[in-house]
Amino acid sequence: MAAMAPGGGGGGVNPFLSDSDEDDDEVSATEERRAGLRLGSGGGLDPGSADSLSPQDPVALGSSARPGLPGEAAAAMSLGGTGETPARLSIDAIAAQLLRDQYLLTALELHTELLESGRELPRLRDYFSNPGNFERQSGTPPGMGAPGIPGAVGVGGAGGREPSTTSGGGQLNRAGSISTLDSLDFARYSDDGNRETDERVAVLEFELRKAKETIQALRANLTKAAEHEVPLQERKNYKSSPEIQEPIKPLEKRALNFLVNEFLLKNNYKLTSITFSDENDDQDFELWDDVGLNIPKPPDLLQLYRDFGNHQVAGKDLVDVASGVEEDELEALTPILGNLPPTLETPQAVENSLLVQKLEDKISLLSSEKWSLMEQIRRLESEMDFLKNEHFASPVVCDSVQPSLDQSPHKDSEDSGQNSVMNSSDKGENKDIHLSKSDDVDSTIPKESFPNSFPRREREGMPFSSPSSKNTVHFDKPNRKLSPAFHQALLSFCRMSADSRLGSEVSRIADSEKSVMLMLGRCLPHIVPNVLLAKREELIPLILCTACLHPEPKERDQLLHILFNLIKRPDDEQRQMILTGCVAFARHVGPTRVEAELLPQCWEQINHKYPERRLLVAESCGALAPYLPKEIRSSLVLSMLQQMLMEDKADLVREAVIKSLGIIMGYIDDPDKYQQGFELLLSALGDPSERVVSATHQVFLPAYAAWTTELGNLQSHLIPTLLNKIEKLLREGEHGLDEHKLHMYLSALQSLIPSLFALVLQNAPFSSKAKLHGEVPQIEVTRFPRPLSPLQDVSTIIGSREQLAVLLQLYDYQLEHEGTTGWESLLWVVNQLLPQLIEIVGKLNVTSTACVHEFSRFFWRLCRTFGKIFTNTKVKPQFQEILRLSEENIDSSAGNGVLTKATVPIYATGVLTCYIQEEDRKLLVGFLEDVMTLLSLSHAPLDSLKASFVELGANPAYHELLLTVLWYGVVHTSALVRCTAARMFELLVKGVNETLVAQRVVPALITLSSDPEISVRIATIPAFGTIMETVIQRELLERVKMQLASFLEDPQYQDQYSLHTEIIKTFGRVGPNAEPRFRDEFVIPHLHKLALVNNLQIVDSKRLDIATHLFEAYSALSCCFISEELMVNHFLPGLRCLRIDMEHLSPEHELNVNRCKLSE
Repeated sequence: MAAMAPGGGGGGVNPFLSDSDEDDDEVSATEERRAGLRLGSGGGLDPGSADSLSPQDPVALGSSARPGLPGEAAAAMSLGGTGETPARLSIDAIAAQLLRDQYLLTALELHTELLESGRELPRLRDYFSNPGNFERQSGTPPGMGAPGIPGAVGVGGAGGREPSTTSGGGQLNRAGSISTLDSLDFARYSDDGNRETDERVAVLEFELRKAKETIQALRANLTKAAEHEVPLQERKNYKSSPEIQEPIKPLEKRALNFLVNEFLLKNNYKLTSITFSDENDDQDFELWDDVGLNIPKPPDLLQLYRDFGNHQVAGKDLVDVASGVEEDELEALTPILGNLPPTLETPQAVENSLLVQKLEDKISLLSSEKWSLMEQIRRLESEMDFLKNEHFASPVVCDSVQPSLDQSPHKDSEDSGQNSVMNSSDKGENKDIHLSKSDDVDSTIPKESFPNSFPRREREGMPFSSPSSKNTVHFDKPNRKLSPAFHQALLSFCRMSADSRLGSEVSRIADSEKSVMLMLGRCLPHIVPNVLLAKREELIPLILCTACLHPEPKERDQLLHILFNLIKRPDDEQRQMILTGCVAFARHVGPTRVEAELLPQCWEQINHKYPERRLLVAESCGALAPYLPKEIRSSLVLSMLQQMLMEDKADLVREAVIKSLGIIMGYIDDPDKYQQGFELLLSALGDPSERVVSATHQVFLPAYAAWTTELGNLQSHLIPTLLNKIEKLLREGEHGLDEHKLHMYLSALQSLIPSLFALVLQNAPFSSKAKLHGEVPQIEVTRFPRPLSPLQDVSTIIGSREQLAVLLQLYDYQLEHEGTTGWESLLWVVNQLLPQLIEIVGKLNVTSTACVHEFSRFFWRLCRTFGKIFTNTKVKPQFQEILRLSEENIDSSAGNGVLTKATVPIYATGVLTCYIQEEDRKLLVGFLEDVMTLLSLSHAPLDSLKASFVELGANPAYHELLLTVLWYGVVHTSALVRCTAARMFELLVKGVNETLVAQRVVPALITLSSDPEISVRIATIPAFGTIMETVIQRELLERVKMQLASFLEDPQYQDQYSLHTEIIKTFGRVGPNAEPRFRDEFVIPHLHKLALVNNLQIVDSKRLDIATHLFEAYSALSCCFISEELMVNHFLPGLRCLRIDMEHLSPEHELNVNRCKLSE
């Protein structure tokens, strides 16, 4: 033991450390070892020389058994200790022995000292310059000493600070800071340098390496502990009860995840791999070490599957139902590992473990042999099929050479034993043909006819049978004695060729479904390019069937690529055919293959240069949505469609994208995608293409509304958000409202009305009572507005028309008799939606015809959808409360402010026109009469009344009603109301047919034209002008002409400045569009007269005002064709009079008048 102490202490010294950094024992041991290893250049062991090893050295003698020295050196020292002179050893021999026994640190120190002394040894230099030497396996097992010295401490064993060169199976662990000797700066280790800092760094690096080794060992222990974390009793329960499956361990899950991802990448399921990686974002699939601590990587999934038959499984874990093996038989044949003792400490347990290991090794060997034999069988079967097909190519030769073949029984039996395969038929009655193939076939003979490969009948004379049929096929044998070689040479003159690809396919007749699929997979890529474009859709069934059933993934991918590229620019019918095929394919193969095989084809075409191909992609995403995994629907497919919606420039493609998005919204179930769907909805509503917007209202919006209803966001988010956007537009649009955006949001709200009503019905107090029993009440055809699409039909949203009928009956009864108490969804409509809408309406600009029309349509659909009872009891009272139609509210200065806003026309045209019974019409007439009266008496602007007449006048059904209202104004006692009525006729005339104009309008205007108040008479002039512009009846035009002539020629109107101004404005407005004769005979001459009269006007302001209107009228008429006579007699003289007025009053307009004259 005394001899071992120095060796043990010296084993822990790093050759790069100084003595000052070690403790005293280590320092002394190091110095002694260095003194004992001074080797002479001549190889002698001179005691006093620095270059020799002294055998009398006590350190050397005491270190004879140290593991730090090679075997030869130890033997030499032992001899020296007994007084004998040892043999001299060369330095190279010692270095070779150190390297051979893997004493690398000692060899490294020797190499360092030799370098310092200037005598480098090539063997050590080459060894330590090669990094590969640090990774090879060591021959010395862990924990063992030098050869021949059992129990001796290895290098670093006693010191405990050197990294073991054999840890973990004999591999030298390399730390990141270790470099080869070539990269070291030996100057810093010289005695004359400052070594303290550098050596301290080396110490820290060494300690870091030891810490890493300790961590690695602890990780290994943790891994083993994790593997055994399931209690033993639970494992027994799992193995004894087949219906209970042991839960997967975290380590097992990570390992399986890694193998699954590796399998997906190897087989080009890249999209699935990406999704799989996203769902397991806590795992690094690039590094196996991330799976666990010191876990060896198993084979890939394919190898595990193929090796599955090599492993015996406990009988209670697997039962082969198809083979009919009983559980007792399996238990008798298979060792039940689950019944082994918990520990293997007893001898019996050890013996059982060894037995199990031997049996598993034997099973593995037999399995390998089985796979080898199966591969050989497959190869022989392939040859057999090939030779059978050759036989069918030359049946006459087969029969003709039969006698000759039978004459050589020895060769026949030899061939049969070596190369032929014999299979029994299903019933064992007939035998398949024996096929043989000779290896010495003449290369000049065609491939389809080999001399020694003809099928032979069996010795017993069994009839010849076809591989694809069990029926016997007979061929006539020629009664000839020609040699087989002659027959073969004779048949070679038949022009048959199997040398080409097509010839090879023709010569092989498929005899199974698999071979048919393989043949189609080989042939279709060559067939498709040679088929006319107009007829290529005929190939779709073949391509799809082959892609469904073909066993090779690469071939399937190629076939689907052909399908999507089958037609360069597929039209509607061709795209429909391809989509039908894709859906059939998806139904057949399931979601996994749809994701792995069909979706990549769509992704490849997403940026294709032809819009028809991108259109196919957009339509495919919607058609395949029901057959995709739900994670893919809400991630990849949704992203694809979003990209196409944002980037594609073709309207047709974006329209298809919107429809597919609607389908996706019908299948998506990830609430996190709600906001993304809302953003897509706003983008679609704001699309510049009308086709896209229409598709949004028809498909996308109803589908999204249905999902929103399920999430409970219809009343809490979707509708309030749209209303808030409308209010924001109105606030920002004081100087210019963005009517396009207003239309966008309001139309979206209008499309949501059916979904809102369905929600009200489904959440009503009576919804649980709505049962289909007995006779179902019928729904009136006009009960609901016509839906824009089936998805906006309330019966479709509810489920059926019968169910809707029952709910409507209960709905009306509830509103009429029981009220809305506890009906939260309806109360939200009444108390929140309606007040906010009415407030928005009050902020609209009443002169914006488009806005008034949009809101009128919205309220009309809202009231018609929610029903008459709801309209009468909930909607009308809220409007009436705001309008307060009574003469007590009249303010003579400003009038009732609400009556001048858009609330009036929207209430009149959107609410009061929903139902057309007599009482409803009376209510509308009374409302319009009251508004006309109140506005007239309060001298308020008539814009709201005009907007009402314009909106109602667009529908001929309301013409009679409007004329009734105006007649009320004609006969009213107040001149203000009569004047308003006269002005309203101008708006109504354009849309009324000539019969009503003749019977109702003209008589009323003539009555007003003789009114005592001059203002009323002047107010009729624009209406008369409009009649002259729109009516073509001669008699009617004459009556109007006479009335206007009376205004111009009657002396009582000679000084009526207001009347003349109104007439001139009317002539300028209607002159270009009036009947030419009326313009030539009446308008232009009277304008001449008015110009002459205006030259005599004394009041300059009136003269300038009339001159300005005359200038505008002449400017409008200058675009018309005017005869030369009329030009000379009236038009030019009138312009001269006008120029005189302009010279006197407005010189800046004189130039324009002169230009007008020159143009004529």
